[in-house]
Amino acid sequence: MAKTIKLKPIDATPVSFAEFGQVISASADGQEFGLQDAQLELHRGTPRFYIMHLEDRKLKFSKITHHASVTQCLGSASGEEWYLGVAKSSILEGAELNDGILKTSVQSKCGHNYVPPHPDDVYMFRVTGTKFLKLNRGTWHAGPLFKSKTMDFYNLELSDTNIVDHTTHDFLKNDGVVFLVEEDY
Repeated sequence: MAKTIKLKPIDATPVSFAEFGQVISASADGQEFGLQDAQLELHRGTPRFYIMHLEDRKLKFSKITHHASVTQCLGSASGEEWYLGVAKSSILEGAELNDGILKTSVQSKCGHNYVPPHPDDVYMFRVTGTKFLKLNRGTWHAGPLFKSKTMDFYNLELSDTNIVDHTTHDFLKNDGVVFLVEEDY
């Protein structure tokens, strides 16, 4: 029997989401590039910007994914409310590979090493209005999740992200856990 963990949504703001990436809001036309803009890593392939149509994304999940080679940007095309489950990047690089962490690490089919996310390290963010989230490289994410039947999302990643850079952790299989968005908050 799976354990259900209810996650209380946190409003996505530049401060609350900083560990996982950036919240990008509208800026004045002509404003120069700066820290308020998405700090992208798209140099490992051909960028792909498209509108992703999603259906029946209930407010629960048991699988979470990360991309080791790219930042990813997601935003509602209509400005409707949506949710994203996240955990900090746990990709191991450089000196981390020699620090004894390898005993608890996993090698992804994509070739990199990572430590699987722990259920206690998962957060739920609520995104409202015409802003988008830029996920740091390696940020674990589940969603977008939403209440309506269908939603369209802007998505910026690499053209082959979901083929060659898609690592998934199954909390139900590995930890006996399913996450649910707490709706009464």
